[in-house]
Amino acid sequence: MGIFKQMKDMKDVVHAAPGLIEQSQEMAANAQVMQQQMMAQQQAAMQQAMGQPAAAVAAQPGGLDPIAGVDLQKYAKIVKAIAPMNYDQTLLPGIAAANGVDAGSWQQAHDGWNARIKADPGVAAAFSAAYQVA
Repeated sequence: MGIFKQMKDMKDVVHAAPGLIEQSQEMAANAQVMQQQMMAQQQAAMQQAMGQPAAAVAAQPGGLDPIAGVDLQKYAKIVKAIAPMNYDQTLLPGIAAANGVDAGSWQQAHDGWNARIKADPGVAAAFSAAYQVA
């Protein structure tokens, strides 16, 4: 009988695996957003410590253009809204919808702004400033 119980337990683990993988991916995404926010804030703090305003780092041309109709201020407002909710990214589409952004546009904007923040220190500094006032 022990073998059958072990097989059943193994089957239960296999069925739970997709949920566990999805949960770990969400946690990784949450950590990535938090890291981006911290990096942007650190960059702005370093610039202020050096006597440079955060705006001194210019974004690349087009770097601050809206993505899928979502400008940087709205993106920062939506992203900041999950801070008191343990940075649960699964809530972002609902918060975006409450701010007039449909799910498809939100996904495009979220992916696009994250890529720009990572690639362009000027966008990162602008995000940091927008996040602080959001």
